Amino acid sequence: MRRLLTGNLTHLIGLERLVQVKTLSFLIPVPHTFFSNSSSLCTDSNLEAFLYASAMETLLRSASYSPLHTPKLISTHKFEFLNPNIQIKCRNRSNNNGLIVNASDAGGGGGDVDTAVVEKEKPRAFPRRFQVLQGSPAPFGATAHEDGVNFAIYSHNAASATLCLMSPSDLPEKRITEEIPLDQLTNKTGDVWHVFLKGDFTDMLYGYKFTGEFCPEEGHYYDSSQILLDPYAKAIVSRGEFGVLGPDDDCWSQMAGRIPSVDEFDWEGDLPLAFPQRDLVIYEMHVRGFTRHESSNTESRGTYLGVVEKLDHLKELGVNCIELMPCHEFNELEYFSYNPVLGDYRLNYWGYSTINYFSPMSRYASDGARNCGINAINEFKQLVKEAHKRGIEVLMDVVFNHTAEGNENGPILSFRGVDNSIYYMLAPKGEFYNYSGCGNTFNCNHPVVRQFIVDTLRYWVTEMHVDGFRFDLASILTRGSSLWDAVNVYGNQSEDDLLTTGSPLSSPPLIDMISNDPILRGVKLIAEAWDCGGLYQVGVFPHWGIWSEWNGKYRDTVRQFIKGTDGFSGAFAECLCGSPNLYQEGGRKPWNSINFICAHDGFTLADLVTYNDKHNLANGEDNKDGDSHNNSWNCGQEGEFVSISVKRLRKRQMRNFLLCLMVSQGVPMIHMGDEYGHTKGGNNNTYCHDNHMNYFQWDKKEESSSDFFRFARLITSFRHECESLGLNDFPTAERLQWHGYIPETPDWSESSRFVAFTMKDSVKGELYIAFNTSHLPVTITLPERPGYRWDPLVDTSKPAPFDFLSHDVPGRELAIKQYSHFLDANLYPMLSYSSIILLLTPDISA
Repeated sequence: MRRLLTGNLTHLIGLERLVQVKTLSFLIPVPHTFFSNSSSLCTDSNLEAFLYASAMETLLRSASYSPLHTPKLISTHKFEFLNPNIQIKCRNRSNNNGLIVNASDAGGGGGDVDTAVVEKEKPRAFPRRFQVLQGSPAPFGATAHEDGVNFAIYSHNAASATLCLMSPSDLPEKRITEEIPLDQLTNKTGDVWHVFLKGDFTDMLYGYKFTGEFCPEEGHYYDSSQILLDPYAKAIVSRGEFGVLGPDDDCWSQMAGRIPSVDEFDWEGDLPLAFPQRDLVIYEMHVRGFTRHESSNTESRGTYLGVVEKLDHLKELGVNCIELMPCHEFNELEYFSYNPVLGDYRLNYWGYSTINYFSPMSRYASDGARNCGINAINEFKQLVKEAHKRGIEVLMDVVFNHTAEGNENGPILSFRGVDNSIYYMLAPKGEFYNYSGCGNTFNCNHPVVRQFIVDTLRYWVTEMHVDGFRFDLASILTRGSSLWDAVNVYGNQSEDDLLTTGSPLSSPPLIDMISNDPILRGVKLIAEAWDCGGLYQVGVFPHWGIWSEWNGKYRDTVRQFIKGTDGFSGAFAECLCGSPNLYQEGGRKPWNSINFICAHDGFTLADLVTYNDKHNLANGEDNKDGDSHNNSWNCGQEGEFVSISVKRLRKRQMRNFLLCLMVSQGVPMIHMGDEYGHTKGGNNNTYCHDNHMNYFQWDKKEESSSDFFRFARLITSFRHECESLGLNDFPTAERLQWHGYIPETPDWSESSRFVAFTMKDSVKGELYIAFNTSHLPVTITLPERPGYRWDPLVDTSKPAPFDFLSHDVPGRELAIKQYSHFLDANLYPMLSYSSIILLLTPDISA
């Protein structure tokens, strides 16, 4: 009996140099017993498996190839035959275009034996479109020269490499326009494959194919069917529109890197603003979410250019630094799945899943991937340039803790196919460490990987003019790499060197490199000093005197104190001073603390005072996702539909939080939308929603412009005006004095819910700032200052516009006069859950 099977086995077979088997047509005879009606083997699937294995056995072990055409196994498929007597026997024939396969029944069943011929494609003619030269191993990536392009890529474990060139029209079809096999003798130096091409590269894209061992147990995932992204590619081209599926509804459309040309962007003399970090007010922003809502009325909604159109809003708010949530190339369709709760589809909206670290997110550009990605680069540059013109620095949120390739079940896109065991932190049997909580962990302290990270950061500073970086889950950057070796890293063996993969390092080589790099040590470096493996380093992150930290302890302490929890008055006072308990002993300054109340992950400011519990049902995960410990308080009733008194208290609490943020030493950070009271309906994990939950709603901002936004704008401006609220060092008793209900008598007891202090200021004279987080009102006694009196400026218990008595408030003098009988007696009445700022002014009446 004979059966014919024709199939494409390109994903299994890769040849070293000039030839590749594409289609195998084979006729393999099988013993009659294999198809006997009484045999359990008599199924099409078992027959197909038999034929498949027969062809594989032939190609991999019995092929008569020239040395240049030796087959390499790059994927494994195991078949178990129910009949143990089935054996594969092969013989060679001296024929470069055909292979002979014999199959027989070794069990003596009398089955017929015959011959099958496996034909392979003849070698293709070498492409003549480009002149191929040896090339240089440095720099990595594709580098444009006047007479051509140099390509260089690192891969220690690959057996062979092929440069794949594609046109934009071929890319969606996953069709290679030209292949350039790289010769191991002339196109490889050490572990770097390289080639120099001369020719016409107009609208040309590129990627690589590698052959080598496919053995997950040893950490190798070589698959010559995959066209891989160069880790050093400077622009990625794929789908053009955010959230839209690719051809054949593919969530992972083929991607390729843009071959660079010698282009010039007109920076118009742009230079780094180099603001002292103590003077910053940071604004955490999502590029798409900032202007995607229809009420933004921007020409290019949800793009880099959309942000440019709205930069004046940030200037009005008093922001002088924006922190962009991930803008490296990522795949928003990574989590694409139907959400039955909302009737839409889940997306990777936040972008914390990087595909390529050199490329700006192409679908944040108004032109998408058109012009082979160069428009995305130029639009990002335009955003930075226009921000700098307005006195606003630009920081990038970077995700070096993991990539989009996930665990062993994830896609092979770039790093995994180039050299998985180098780029990822692996266990001895090839398993992926998961300190990121996202399936894999970038092998940050490996020599090759840490150099890659430094190269990436340098590129964004020198080429894209960004002013600094916030490192997501930065504690992973301090963990030991796979196969940690002190000799390899430090040059000598430590006697107590018992570190294993992932162990925290006191002097991580990567942090050392960044901190001492002549380019990077001059930019802002901010660590999210924890990871998902339980390593929490707030206050102890290796810093070399220049790293700052997202101060998660500030967030937690301030939330507890403002909502009236006992036992936090002393810790709250530390927060107001820039957390010297965390940073002073290590030689750092107040500005090493990035203070925040809310960020992208967690409740918004409005939701923090509206919900006791998370409400994440819209995520489609039965409310099991997101943090359940938010230190929030709904002010007496859950949700948005509540009494007027509860709504008033919530507004008061929002003002309390913002006032605290702006009068604390350290660097304040505001999350996008909190300036007008944006709500996500109690959802504290909106990573998957490309909708109103995450969009800045400009119409809501306008509605609140005479209320909360006004307060946010004025309190931010007040911080900038005060010399004393952004000190370069921690305040001492010469400048700051603590008070209680009566002057110079602070109460640090467990039951205390009142904290007050005076601060000498070279611009304002002296400030009196107090917080009453009790449910009871109190009348306080103010410090005596002969010849002066205390005038009210801020009282969060008052309705707008009297919550902030700026000079343009109608009836301001009358409002101040209403306090006069208290102030004349050096007293001030404070309502429950309120905070105040008083200014010392000369007493004219005296």
